[in-house]
Amino acid sequence: MYVSLSSSAQNNAPAFKFGYLSYEKALQAMPNYGLVQESLNKLRAKYEAELKRVEQDFNRKYEEFLEGQNDFPETILRKRQTELREMMERNVAFKNESRKQLADEEVRLIAPLRAELDALLAQIALEHGYAFVLNTDAGAVPFINPAMGENIAEQVSTILQNLSKIERVSH
Repeated sequence: MYVSLSSSAQNNAPAFKFGYLSYEKALQAMPNYGLVQESLNKLRAKYEAELKRVEQDFNRKYEEFLEGQNDFPETILRKRQTELREMMERNVAFKNESRKQLADEEVRLIAPLRAELDALLAQIALEHGYAFVLNTDAGAVPFINPAMGENIAEQVSTILQNLSKIERVSH
């Protein structure tokens, strides 16, 4: 259901325009985005290697437990079961902590890129007289009136490509 606005109400509304783009696509086009992803991939690989190592340690101890469980006295059996349970709990805690550390590191590394992109978007908005810039990611904006909104993705992409060229020349 929709409500029709009278033409007089539309005429009294202040005229403004806005820009819109996919923020994530613009962020991924940033000159240093690849370096951030490379750094995160290296860190992720280190965590994965450690997770694999502790998993192999656990599997080895579990196999030793299974092989000897029929021969262990009751106290040794309970001790080994407790060791395995504690080892598993530590491994799960490490896995959870490594996920959190990776997410925190991603936020930390991406923050300067977001700040740079936000400043660029603010500059474009001010230069073009936009009231605001919308992020169209995740279907957040189901309709944009083309008479009021302008897709600034191409403009942002061009600026970022030029920044990338400048950074490559300066390095």
